[in-house]
Amino acid sequence: MKKPKNKAPKGYKFIKSEHGVEEYRLVSNGLRVLIKELHFAPIVTLNVTYHVGSRNEALGHTGATHFLEHLLFKGTKKYPGKRLTHILEGSGARVNATTWFDRTNYYETMPLEILPKAIDIEADRMRNAAFTEYDKKMEMKVVRNEFESGENNPLEILDKDIWATAYRVHPYQYSTIGLREDVENVSAEKLREFYDKFYWPNNATVTVIGDVRKKEILKMIKDKFGKLPKSKRAIPEMKTKEPKQEGARKTIIKRKGETNIIGIAHKIPEGLHHDTYAIGILSEVLTGGKSSRLHRVLVDKGLASEVSIFNYPFHDESLFITYAYLTPNTSHQAVGRIVLEEYEKIKKDGISEKELAKAKERLKTDRAFMEDGSYATASVINEGLALGDWAFYLNFGKEIARVSKENVRAAAGKYLCDDKSTTGCFIGLTK
Repeated sequence: MKKPKNKAPKGYKFIKSEHGVEEYRLVSNGLRVLIKELHFAPIVTLNVTYHVGSRNEALGHTGATHFLEHLLFKGTKKYPGKRLTHILEGSGARVNATTWFDRTNYYETMPLEILPKAIDIEADRMRNAAFTEYDKKMEMKVVRNEFESGENNPLEILDKDIWATAYRVHPYQYSTIGLREDVENVSAEKLREFYDKFYWPNNATVTVIGDVRKKEILKMIKDKFGKLPKSKRAIPEMKTKEPKQEGARKTIIKRKGETNIIGIAHKIPEGLHHDTYAIGILSEVLTGGKSSRLHRVLVDKGLASEVSIFNYPFHDESLFITYAYLTPNTSHQAVGRIVLEEYEKIKKDGISEKELAKAKERLKTDRAFMEDGSYATASVINEGLALGDWAFYLNFGKEIARVSKENVRAAAGKYLCDDKSTTGCFIGLTK
C-alpha cells in the first residue's frame, strides 16, 4: 500500500493504492472510485458495484435484488426504455449485470471513446430508474423462465435444498433468484422501496480499468456521479448471524429421472478469515484435476461420473460442498462414506508436499487468468468488494503461497466436522 505522488484531485479523498489500483472517495456523497490504467489496447471496463445482494433480503421479498437487476435496464427519463443499453451496444460495448448473495453489479466493456456515455448512463440510473408496474409484469416472464430453468436442473435443485437446510436464520438460506411465491407476487412499489434503500452513491463503488488517464476519468466521474446526493438515511445493515450448528443435517429430494447426486456440505468461515486460503488448497487437493484424491477414488473407480467442490468465499459464513454425480447402481451412502474417509485421512495425516505444490500452482494459474484484461480485473475486484476488501483476490496468490501443509490439515480438522455438516441426496426415480 502506498500514497500517490500527487494530491487527490479536488473533491476526492485518496484512500490507498494496491496492485496499480488507486482508491478514492468522492467527498460530496461518499462514492468509492477505483481506477487502474492498463494501456495495452483501447479498451476499458466500467463496473458499478452496489453493496446489496440477496443477503440483504428477507422472507416476503426474496429475489428483489435480482428482479431489480432486470428492471434497471428498463431505462430512465433521460434514457427511456431499452435505449439505455442500445446506445452502448450499438457502439460495440458488451453490457450486462449480475446479482449474487453479497453484491449486485452493472458493467460495460467497450471502446474507450464511448466511456463518457457509459458513465453518464450509469450515473443516471443510480437514482433515476423509471420502471413501472407494467415493466415489472413484462419482465416477470424473463425472471420466471430463469427460475423454471433452475427448477429443471437436478444439481441446482439439490443445491438450493442444501443451503436451505444448512441455514436456519441467515438469508443465505434463500437462493439469489428467490422463492417462487415472492418472485411472482412482488409489486413494483415494493421493488422501488428496495431500490430507494440501497441504490445510492454511498453504497456503491465505481471501478474503471483500462486504457484511461486517471485525472480525466476522475473528473468525468465527479461531473456525473458527484451531482447525486448520498442517502439521507443510513443504509440498512444485515445483522443476522447464523447460530452455531449443533448436529449433522440431511435432506433428500426424489424426482423422476435417472440422475443421482450427493452433496456433502460443511460450514466454513467468512471469506476474509485467514483460513480461507488453506480451505482453497484443500479444495484443490480433493478435486483439482484428474490426479486429485476424490477423482481417483470415485471417478477412476467408476463410482461417480463427476466430482467437484463449491468453495466460494462469502461475506459471512459460507459452505464447502463436495458434489458427486453417481454412476448407475452406485449408492449415495457408499459415495458419501468414501468422501468422508478422504476427509478423515487429511485430518489425521495431512497432505503431501507434492499435493501442496500442485494445488498452489493450479490456484496461481487460475488467478492469473482471472486478471487477464480489463474485464477480468474489474470482475475480481467486484468479488473482493462483495467480501469487504476489493484487493482480496489481487492478494490471493501471495496469501496462498504462505499456506503450509499443517495449515491445510488444521483447517480440515476444524471445519470438516460431522456437527457442521449438511448432506443432501438427489434420487432419480425410474419407476
